[in-house]
Amino acid sequence: MSDNAKLEFKGEVYELPVITGSEKESAIDITKLRATSGLITIDNGFMNTGSCLSSVTFLNGEKGILRYRGYPIEQLADKSDFVEVSYLLYNGELPTKAQSDAFYADISKFASLPDGVKNILNQFPADAHPMGVVSSTVSALSCFYPEFLNPEATDEIKEKAITQLMAQVKIIMANFYRKTIGKDPVDSNPALGYSKDFLNMMFDGEIDDEVASALDTLLILHADHEQNCSASTVRVVGSSQANIFASVSSGVDALWGQLHGGANQAVLEMLEEIKNDGGDYEKFIAKAKDKNDPFKLMGFGHRVYKNFDPRAKIIKVACDTILEKLDVQDPLLEIAKGLEQAALKDEYFVQRNLYPNVDFYSGIIYKALGIPTNMFTAMFVLGRLPGWLSQWKELREDKVAKIARPRQVYVGETERNYKDISER
Repeated sequence: MSDNAKLEFKGEVYELPVITGSEKESAIDITKLRATSGLITIDNGFMNTGSCLSSVTFLNGEKGILRYRGYPIEQLADKSDFVEVSYLLYNGELPTKAQSDAFYADISKFASLPDGVKNILNQFPADAHPMGVVSSTVSALSCFYPEFLNPEATDEIKEKAITQLMAQVKIIMANFYRKTIGKDPVDSNPALGYSKDFLNMMFDGEIDDEVASALDTLLILHADHEQNCSASTVRVVGSSQANIFASVSSGVDALWGQLHGGANQAVLEMLEEIKNDGGDYEKFIAKAKDKNDPFKLMGFGHRVYKNFDPRAKIIKVACDTILEKLDVQDPLLEIAKGLEQAALKDEYFVQRNLYPNVDFYSGIIYKALGIPTNMFTAMFVLGRLPGWLSQWKELREDKVAKIARPRQVYVGETERNYKDISER
């Protein structure tokens, strides 16, 4: 059987190589299509276009499969922790005890921010959106760490990048939150562990171990998700040999949108809308089923997963743990639980595989923890950092990677002559 696909156009036949991945996915290689035939392809949203060969994450939306470096997300969420998963994504293998300890020790070395960065944070208005603050401040880090600007950075510098950003982004987020509530920042205490340290910097109090563990699980579930919008953005910007801070900052900006990382914020805004209308979630389920009603039920279904989002099954357990442990009495959370149960039983949603997704549950968790709604997407940044950094590293180590430069089909005016203003 031929390993090539054939394209016939105007009597000419062009043979295109077919690449098969380790999970038996096949892709037609069109790298030389324009050179041989003069043709390009159109793929709005790049839904059928593979931009790279990657060994970081495998995702099969039809079967509900998500694996980091070959490890099922279910096993990692149950047995691992966020720091270990970050090491796995970046280095390709699970660490030994010594490697894990050394990795966290390296993160702990960046338990403070340069004074200049603190000054930058203090200049933002208290009502600034946290995503704008995180994006701007991460980009500004490039001014304080010039060793990262060299496109031919050593492996040692690349290793330093992930530990620095994992440490400092959570400090940036926590410090700015403290500013928004008019309180002094709390120093990082890495001895508490990654997630517990973050919660302590945010709320400055006794942090329950189960609550910290549930947040850690949530960060694991967000750590990478193949070539999504923000990961692809990091790769596109990185392909120009832009520095790591610029590349990650671009990922933050891409994540900001409601169709990507902003979806969990949209869930809470939807719940607020239902509460302000009287709290009758059954009414809004009926609105969502009415094709003539513009209302959209946020947090249900997924663009990639055509079955149950495997992360949602895991995060629901973490969500239940936090709600029970904190015993939060909040009408929004009651509405959310009612929506969840009604949608899971409703044939309209079941037949269309519109199950609650990871954004639905993560919004509920953040609300229960006391994290303000406009900070939800920034929490996504915290989890997605190791994925972005792993994708960036893989790109930079790819010897055949080129600067991203998509083509287009021009549909504008053809050539025409300039007319003097008096003749128009």
